[in-house]
Amino acid sequence: MMRFSTLTMLLGLFVISTPCFAGESDWSQWRGPDRNGIAEASQNVPLKWGENENILWKATVPGRGHGSPIVVGDCVYLATAERDRQARSLLCLHRNTGKQVWLADVHVGKETPYKNEKGSDASSTPAYDGERLFINFLHDDAMYTSAVSLEGEILWQTKVCDYKVHQAFGSSPTVYDSLVIVIGDNKLGGAVAGLNRETGEIVWKQERPKFPNYASPVIFDVNGTPQLLLTGCELVSGLNPLSGEKIWEFEGATTECVTTTPLYQDLMFTTGGYPKNHVAAVKCDGSGKVVWENGTRVYVPSMLVKEGVLYGVTDAGVAVCWTCETGQELWKGRLGGTFSSSPVMIGDKIHVTNEEGKTYIFNTNPQKFELLSENQLANECFATPVICGDRIYTRLATITDGNRQESLYCIGKK
Repeated sequence: MMRFSTLTMLLGLFVISTPCFAGESDWSQWRGPDRNGIAEASQNVPLKWGENENILWKATVPGRGHGSPIVVGDCVYLATAERDRQARSLLCLHRNTGKQVWLADVHVGKETPYKNEKGSDASSTPAYDGERLFINFLHDDAMYTSAVSLEGEILWQTKVCDYKVHQAFGSSPTVYDSLVIVIGDNKLGGAVAGLNRETGEIVWKQERPKFPNYASPVIFDVNGTPQLLLTGCELVSGLNPLSGEKIWEFEGATTECVTTTPLYQDLMFTTGGYPKNHVAAVKCDGSGKVVWENGTRVYVPSMLVKEGVLYGVTDAGVAVCWTCETGQELWKGRLGGTFSSSPVMIGDKIHVTNEEGKTYIFNTNPQKFELLSENQLANECFATPVICGDRIYTRLATITDGNRQESLYCIGKK
């Protein structure tokens, strides 16, 4: 079900006539086109901004959501949820102006609401395959994946598994070959599945243990073999992304994981926060070998890898740098506040925003911690920013006298 205004219809016609094909300056899914949180390098992304500095546009977002936007062609897409309407929706904004193109209700009624105060009913990030959009939502005590056209039409909806909320849900879909791959770990058991992108038919499905877990599926090429890498539910797993067949699996990680693992050569990096804090480097060869491990709490923000160096930001606001191969700590740097948003890398700079809306930018220098700037917008942030071309797209909220209003900001040099 869609809600249109005259302006929405006109902009929608414009979008229909200019298809949103993914390009080099696009960000088509969670953690970006290469699934690693790294943006295409640009020298024109600003280091400084504020409410009255380097804001190209600011768009009002209805309801609440903690999922990141994706940016494709002339459009920005993001998930949101409105409690008063019991609606979980996809919102399309024009990339150059921030004007609403359409709002498509994916589910209405039969909510399965989050319980953790840092959660939302729309914490999943959409994915784009060149023709359609994919999004995960909870609905009627189950996890569903839906495909939506670039005009906001619901193409198909597939129930992946029953779902019992422990804290919240936020796992995002990822596109691979002819499939969209999704996971719905939860106390009832859940599943990881590969769905046909055109029809929503479940091509393969693997049952999962009965534990709450929040990580998104990620696919990397490991020594020439594509592997779907999973963490959490007290397992570390490598699957064939086309068939779901287990290449290897062993007990490891911890029960509850949130982060999306990065890769260095044949090492994947797992992190968790319950029942134990850990950061670990694990061989992706089925040996079960944990190359190194420490007790740092990097529970929610995902990590980054560059040139053999692993960069992380702890939930408590400390930037840390380790060598990928040995886990040697190279430096620590105090930021400030608490972090739920994940860092994003562009060139030799890392951007990360705390829960109060302050963004820190620091260098990817393995020799020492170098803080380059601090920038404040709004006063609440749980969503990870996206950097495309010369612009930053970031989802923030302003709370005034108890009233909360979300906005999507487009940051760039004027």
